[in-house]
Amino acid sequence: MYDKLLKSNAVLGKSKSTFNNYIRQIAKISLHYGIVAHKLTADQVQDYLFLLKSQSNSASESTFKHTIYGLRFMLKLYDLPYAHLKLPQLKREKSLPVVLSKQEMFALLKHAALLKHKILIGLLYGCGLRCFEVRNIRLRDIDIDRQQLHITQGKGKKARYVPLSTHLIRGLKAYISAEKPKDWLFNGQPIERAGGDFDSRYSQRGVQWAINQAVKRAGIKKHVTTHTLRHTYATHLLEDGLDIMSIKELMGHARIETTLVYLHVAQLDPKRRFSPLDTLFEVCKPHIKSSR
Repeated sequence: MYDKLLKSNAVLGKSKSTFNNYIRQIAKISLHYGIVAHKLTADQVQDYLFLLKSQSNSASESTFKHTIYGLRFMLKLYDLPYAHLKLPQLKREKSLPVVLSKQEMFALLKHAALLKHKILIGLLYGCGLRCFEVRNIRLRDIDIDRQQLHITQGKGKKARYVPLSTHLIRGLKAYISAEKPKDWLFNGQPIERAGGDFDSRYSQRGVQWAINQAVKRAGIKKHVTTHTLRHTYATHLLEDGLDIMSIKELMGHARIETTLVYLHVAQLDPKRRFSPLDTLFEVCKPHIKSSR
């Protein structure tokens, strides 16, 4: 069953971490009942999910979701409907993204210790890249003359072009001249993969570590991830006047609804949102002075 799941995962193009989460939860429920997962009954699955829910903590909530996703994946593999195990629908949390101000973004770039980290953060923010997209940049993807970056392996295998800032181009030239990368723009410690070949790209953990270090040095208190910089990119573009459809294309979103969330975050002129406390103190300022 493991080999069958592994092959299906590879064909569907899902990440190794996604597969590991699925197989881990399938293994747990199989061990719990002492049978292979595709022979589970709907009642057994319901009892197991109830057990996870009753634990009521953030870890069990994550386990609950990954168990359902893993079982769905298994059902697809065996060409069985979700109704076969009476799997519940999962509600997506509708939370707004964390976004940095321009001052915070400037401080983040300023406090990146290495030129490599400055360029890394500059690309994540300046081009709105996902973590795996910045890790997958090859030298051939950078078009200095046309001032654009070719994203060849975006989400859903969708390619797109994004503009490169003149500031970023200047930094890229200095970085490439100093580091002399041969293929991947960002290299890390080579990791052996299945089949005996080596992956020399900068790791996902390395990317987040570089951001965390800059966040600490800059004194930023917000929870900042690689995706925070992508959210900040879209929000700042919107605040600077770029239309929502252009932002959708630059972000590589399949649906406009995904992009529309930034309308709830951006502070747009001419009717910039404000707190009534601001106008309250403006109106009452003369009365406050006269009462002293």
